[in-house]
Amino acid sequence: MIIPKNIIAGIFAQAQAAAPIEACGYLAGAGGRVARYYPLTNVDGREDHFSFDPEEQFAAHKAARQEGIGIIGVYHSHPATPARPSAEDIRLAYDPSVVYVIFSLMDGVRTVKGFHIRQGKVEEEPLKVEEV
Repeated sequence: MIIPKNIIAGIFAQAQAAAPIEACGYLAGAGGRVARYYPLTNVDGREDHFSFDPEEQFAAHKAARQEGIGIIGVYHSHPATPARPSAEDIRLAYDPSVVYVIFSLMDGVRTVKGFHIRQGKVEEEPLKVEEV
């Protein structure tokens, strides 16, 4: 997956502002290249779990379709844990076609990693940060 540097920066800003709760949203694009991100509200408001606001979720899908792109990733932050899927992240990974991207703020170090999660199996997806 290729993600523009400005999108990475925007999501880290969202994660920092939301901390200590998890920030979340969608990545949209085509051909493995992210073109846009859609920050969504974590309606759970928890430090160890997120759920999307259903109205925002629908609006993001609609906006992506109108722009001629699709949802290709789901992202969330880990304010105090590493950029790897938790047991709950794996259990709740419902869409095998997307890349799950985790933005970690653990110990003040910003780390981002992507993963395919299919039937409970986790495989890292290399991320390429692209200058804009």
